[in-house]
Amino acid sequence: MVLPSGSPSLYLVKRVRDEAHRFAITYHRELRGKAMTASVLDDIEGVGPKRKKALLKVFGSVKKLRAAGVDEIAAVPGIPRETAERVADTLRRGSDEGFSADASAHAADGPLD
Repeated sequence: MVLPSGSPSLYLVKRVRDEAHRFAITYHRELRGKAMTASVLDDIEGVGPKRKKALLKVFGSVKKLRAAGVDEIAAVPGIPRETAERVADTLRRGSDEGFSADASAHAADGPLD
């Protein structure tokens, strides 16, 4: 179907198309933004944004955190021993299974690793 140039119908179809594109682009930007801030630490029970920030501030990267012992992790202010054990276990278990912190589901850890 060919709509005449400058017709209200063509204008409406163009507006609908532009709005659909805007909506899709916004959605994909949001997904990309979430992926950029995702971390393997997000999946560990007892580790929220504050503890995640504290751990990364002290260790600098997930790779260094993975190499740390439970006592070193528990020495971070605000990290109880039980949580430190869970962090160490999860990170070691993940590396034993060939898991990488910069895997596609956790793309943000790449620069931190």
